[in-house]
Amino acid sequence: MMQDVHQLRCTGCARVIALDALKENLRCPECGDLYEVEYPAWSVQSAADSATRPVKRNLPNPSALRWLWKERRTSTELKDQSGVWRFRDLLPILADESNIISLREGNTPLYELPRCAQATGVERLYAKHQGMNPTGSFKDAGMTAALSVAHERGFEWVACASTGNTSAAMAAYAARAGMRSLVLIPEGKIAWGKLSQALDYGALTCQLRTDFDGCVRVLSEVVRRAPVYLLNSVNPYRIEGQKTPALEIAEQLDWQVPDHLIVPGGNLANSSALGKAFLEMKHLGLTDRVPRVSIVQAEGANPLYRSMQANGGRELTAVEAHTRASAIRIGNPASWRKAVKVVEATGGWVEQATEAEIALAKAEIGAEGIGCEPASAVTLVGLKKLLAAGRIDPSESVVLLLTGHTLKDSDYTIQYHRGDLLREEELAPLRPEIEITRRNTVELDADPDQVLRALEKAGRQ
Repeated sequence: MMQDVHQLRCTGCARVIALDALKENLRCPECGDLYEVEYPAWSVQSAADSATRPVKRNLPNPSALRWLWKERRTSTELKDQSGVWRFRDLLPILADESNIISLREGNTPLYELPRCAQATGVERLYAKHQGMNPTGSFKDAGMTAALSVAHERGFEWVACASTGNTSAAMAAYAARAGMRSLVLIPEGKIAWGKLSQALDYGALTCQLRTDFDGCVRVLSEVVRRAPVYLLNSVNPYRIEGQKTPALEIAEQLDWQVPDHLIVPGGNLANSSALGKAFLEMKHLGLTDRVPRVSIVQAEGANPLYRSMQANGGRELTAVEAHTRASAIRIGNPASWRKAVKVVEATGGWVEQATEAEIALAKAEIGAEGIGCEPASAVTLVGLKKLLAAGRIDPSESVVLLLTGHTLKDSDYTIQYHRGDLLREEELAPLRPEIEITRRNTVELDADPDQVLRALEKAGRQ
């Protein structure tokens, strides 16, 4: 029955497979590329195929959908209170909705950024804060979808390789479902706040003496040899859940999509998912256009940026990733081809950010009263660079996607404000700007006069 509702198509060779033919590594056996979920009755891919593969069209009524999704916000049902499953009409991936595993994820805020807007000259600047999800990152939106599929299909164990956020989300949702979870993380290369979550939620957590990409290689062999369901972003059902922040953004802007959406670039599935959603919304008549989707990587983990500069994204060479923004410390991103397609389809760009630029941008976002993890801050760096290059006009509307909560990596924030984060050569180009934003603790005696003098001094700054 579900084959009639959705199917899996290879993003490389376009081969369509039956749902039960999906291999353990979730890759196409013909070309090795990733699959994506499509809906034969109305999907963008099916529309492009209609000349050679006629399909009976059954497009939903966009006005009715907008009304239905708004009404569900007042429902007391768990699936309606989820910001993912509230939009389940656009992700019919389960045969039985009773298999939904939810922690009331989604429905995250869209904040205005008045200080950053004034500093950059952009008139309408927003932050979509996915760090306000139950486990503190955007991964929850994809995890509720993919883990619900695993639950429906009877798996006992789920697994992921992770730089932190994926492991936290997977462990939480597996615990909620009464399932077991296996986490492989690179030793010494994960923020402790994220590792603590995986431990607290009961995951079997293995620190491997390798980097993230090495963890992925080990996990590929594990899922081949054991009945374990892979929940990394190569999983096409993760992408379906991660579409929903795009729907929320459109809804929060009264179905007027922004001119630009800027997304951090790690394993590159998030940009793929959001681009897919905006293209689907336009195809279905929910919106009348799509935003430009641009991706920003850390300079020390920038294989997509290098690829776009060298050959327009036709080929990608893996790099040894080095960045303190641990969530995007990935040198061989699995979804790079999908990301290139989204950038090209929407007219976006790919940029990079230095360590100092990331640290400063994180502090600038924090000064708005909105904390985010370091990886999220690359979006503000990207905005500055796209403005300088004339690729974004100040009169246009821009949404920065913040992927994780500030408490995901509190050590980074403390080191920044103490002056211990950056090496001298990293700090030098932005020293004046960074010094202005630092707010280290002031050590005083337990004396009100000293506190008052500190208060007076701060008032003069």
